Amino acid sequence: MQRTAIEKLKKWKDRKGHKPLIIEGARQVGKTWLMKEFGKQYYEQVVYLHFDNNPELAAVFENDYKIPRLIESFEILSGIKINPDNTLIIFDEIQECPRALTSLKYFNENAPEYDIVAAGSLLGLIHHEGTGFPVGKVSFLNLYPMDFFEFARALGEERFIELIEKKDFQMISIFKNEFEKLVKMYCYIGGMPEVVQDFINNRDYKRAREIQKTILASYENDFSKHVPANTVEKIRMLWQTIPSQLAKENKKFIYSAIKTGARAKEYELALLWLKDAGLVYQVNRIKKPDLPLIAYQDFEAFKLFVVDVGLLSALTNLDVKTILEKTQIFEEFKGAIAEQYVYQQLKSAEDDMPIYYWSNDSSRSEVDFVVQLDGYVIPVEVKAEKNLKAKSLKNFIQDYKSEKSVRTSLADYKLNDNNLYDIPLYAIGKIEAIVE
Repeated sequence: MQRTAIEKLKKWKDRKGHKPLIIEGARQVGKTWLMKEFGKQYYEQVVYLHFDNNPELAAVFENDYKIPRLIESFEILSGIKINPDNTLIIFDEIQECPRALTSLKYFNENAPEYDIVAAGSLLGLIHHEGTGFPVGKVSFLNLYPMDFFEFARALGEERFIELIEKKDFQMISIFKNEFEKLVKMYCYIGGMPEVVQDFINNRDYKRAREIQKTILASYENDFSKHVPANTVEKIRMLWQTIPSQLAKENKKFIYSAIKTGARAKEYELALLWLKDAGLVYQVNRIKKPDLPLIAYQDFEAFKLFVVDVGLLSALTNLDVKTILEKTQIFEEFKGAIAEQYVYQQLKSAEDDMPIYYWSNDSSRSEVDFVVQLDGYVIPVEVKAEKNLKAKSLKNFIQDYKSEKSVRTSLADYKLNDNNLYDIPLYAIGKIEAIVE
């Protein structure tokens, strides 16, 4: 498999005076594989230190943060003589040893010649706990599940992705059935590396679903392992209601849908935990589509998406037969799968791209996403089928004089009047290049 994040790691390595790097992301998005593969490709040797259930390694950090002693300890534990010119040091599951996390501050200040990459699950939670997090002394990289392009390449469909990268929409139209097949497959399989790899090996949808269910079970186990007992049930209830919330016509998250009479204050900690664990993404409404979008967001109105479209299909028990139907996978649950898919591709395409949604005060008119890209505010309407009627988008363009806008569906690419771009769902991850 190939991950585009490898290139980001390479840029980090080449940057003069780089700080230790922390890779953040939900459990099982491929952080360990990425670090090891990066070391394999760009270093002569790798010292891999895993903190989960490793008291001997944790003890190394108990007394002080003297770098020569720490390096000597790493060498003894790994059996490798560390040369800062050609060695990558990996701290995996670093959340299990908060003092190891704190040590990154001292490596940055006193021994910047060592290249250290760290990763762990639930690091967002540790950040909030104030346990010596090395604020300002480390760099960050967010890792998400595999996007559609990575998925297609993993399946050996590189030639189709090259057409999208070249923006050869004439050829893309010729092979549209193949593109549709791939994107429907992706919406069922998703981008969790373990699921993708098993599907590559076996081409078995049932096995893929079983692995997805196992991943979901591991997430729920984390609830009870890392959360106070009085909050666990709230996290579980909030998590389990997300599919039904996305299946509503108006996808704004409603607390009372969790439990009759439920209020936001009761579930604030549960929502924060899920966000910090990387399991959900919160997309806030904007009251006014103007620059910068962040200044106009409404924190009281938002939509929640899960970490991966394949896991959403598993949460909703989407039947594999929908893969065989022409567009059914996108039409199920009132387009929830299509909207999750698009959000995931936008998030992967540009990590710091501001993404919101817009609705008027009555919520009768809504645009699925509004993004800020290259100085433009761009509304993005998601259509689950090829019917391109989008009254809300049309009104938005007229009312706010949008210079560029996007409608994404299974229809062919087209540049319409008023710079309205019809972008196929399978190409939406290249939105920046297409509307530049």
